Amino acid sequence: MAEDRDKRGETKAVPRVPADPAVIPEPDFEASIPDAKVTIAAGVRSAASARFFDRAPTVFPPYPVLDGPATGEGFVLPGRPSGPPRDAAVLMPVVDRRPDAAILLTRRTETLSTHAGQIAFPGGKVDPADADPVACALREAEEEIGLPPSAVEVLGCLPPFLTGTGFRVFPVLARIEPGYRLALNPAEVADAFEVPLAFLMDAGNHRRGSRVFNGVERSFYEMPFGGHYIWGVTAGIIRILYERMYP
Repeated sequence: MAEDRDKRGETKAVPRVPADPAVIPEPDFEASIPDAKVTIAAGVRSAASARFFDRAPTVFPPYPVLDGPATGEGFVLPGRPSGPPRDAAVLMPVVDRRPDAAILLTRRTETLSTHAGQIAFPGGKVDPADADPVACALREAEEEIGLPPSAVEVLGCLPPFLTGTGFRVFPVLARIEPGYRLALNPAEVADAFEVPLAFLMDAGNHRRGSRVFNGVERSFYEMPFGGHYIWGVTAGIIRILYERMYP
């Protein structure tokens, strides 16, 4: 769900523009990683994929734990609304292209008022009409990238992730088949791409970075892949998946 602000600072909806469906081509993962040191061996790929699909349904509950403990960035940026965090949800689609299973990510458009150009999972704020965060994640994925709920198999829900911007994000882990078709909403999504699961589930690719926000240095995870800079909340959620799946 996209929002922008008018000259008076009031929130207004950004009209959705339909896009032609497209099939994401099967990626050449090694060609997309310029550093030969992080080339992923076939055996590592196969092991990561097999363990993921075997363990995911047993590690994560099939429904969001609304009153359970949360993890997160460990700080709230100044100027954010007081009170309890606002609920949001994201879909974490894992493409079952074994042995090269991959996670589907998006790049937000440069025209959005928040997090412009950043790498993200499809998702957004939980609406009153959403039955639960799972329904929200499925709805947002269809609105943002044209992925219908019928193409998604929900595997489980990660613990909620508290962001520095005042949101409680519920990550919904899901499986999708290769050959899926997407229709990107150009008002929100500039690109969609896959990152190999074996790369993201390798702690050696999880770096700690930091930036100064409002005069205070904050730390976060970052996972550069090819020309994509995965960091912040998205990298933090991926790190939680790694810690639960590959202890």
